[in-house]
Amino acid sequence: MFTSQEKTILINPYRINQSINHSLDHVFKEINFNSGSNDLTQCMDSFILDRKAQNLSDGTIRFYQTKMKLLLSFLKECEISQITEITPQIIRDYLIYLEERGHNPGGIHAAYRALKAFLNWWEDEFEPPNWRNPIRKVRAPKVPVEILEPVKSDEAIKLLSVCNTKTLLGLRDCAILLTLMDTGVRASELLAMTRKDIDLRNGKIIIRKGKGSKFRIVFISDKTQQVIKHYLKKRDDFSQYLWITQSGSQLQYSGLRQIMRRRAKDVGIEPPSLHSFRRYFALQMLRSGVDIFSLQKLMGHSDIQILRRYLQQTEEDIRSAHKLGGPVNNLLNLS
Repeated sequence: MFTSQEKTILINPYRINQSINHSLDHVFKEINFNSGSNDLTQCMDSFILDRKAQNLSDGTIRFYQTKMKLLLSFLKECEISQITEITPQIIRDYLIYLEERGHNPGGIHAAYRALKAFLNWWEDEFEPPNWRNPIRKVRAPKVPVEILEPVKSDEAIKLLSVCNTKTLLGLRDCAILLTLMDTGVRASELLAMTRKDIDLRNGKIIIRKGKGSKFRIVFISDKTQQVIKHYLKKRDDFSQYLWITQSGSQLQYSGLRQIMRRRAKDVGIEPPSLHSFRRYFALQMLRSGVDIFSLQKLMGHSDIQILRRYLQQTEEDIRSAHKLGGPVNNLLNLS
């Protein structure tokens, strides 16, 4: 006598082949998966290669490279060399590890985002059998909303006052400060500008590769146009870049930071961050009545929610509000 399952197989031999093929497919998939696709270092290299293939900006590539190096260092301490050894608890330990080593909440959140992108990429790339992505069980760490202070107007004026516009470098530094305040561009966008990107006749600059490789146009005032025009007229080089060093090479991020430090030292103030000029631009535009949607386009934000952090009231705004409506002052004035 045959069982019902044996009868089915005898009657339908096609099911035998189907069952065998399914088993073989699973075996080959396991072999293919285990042949290097689980190695942590190799997969991180492949992940970075994938980011480059997507034509992401140099800054974004550096971000992923930095975060992968940080993650790899932690995992090596844990003696983990395979991706499948990463568990939700390991991820939580990693976030605590970063906090204990002095990383700020924003930096920890950035590390979480990079790890999430890496694990999601690996899951899509290799489709590992019988594996569940551990990042799905770990919530993103909270980031406290901080008021982002812009560079102060009086400090900006002081920085401009020590730029000797009779010299090439003085003109350059003055033009850079004015461009940062007038456009709100990111430091990377400023440094990437070339001569062909700027239209002094119409007062506009093309940002060819902003964050996320997005194209946009920003505008400059008559005063900024004049200073840039004088700066370019004084140059005698053939460099395509708008901002160059004394030797004629393209100005780099470290050089831009050095300009800020040097000018700040000249006037006896703390060096403002490069991003504080972007905040200054956003707040000044808003205070002048520019609508938030136009501001979003000028700053190159894909989501209007991102703009909210820039538009948080500053200490100066809150102080002015209190001075205007402070109960005690009003009470004593009335009396």
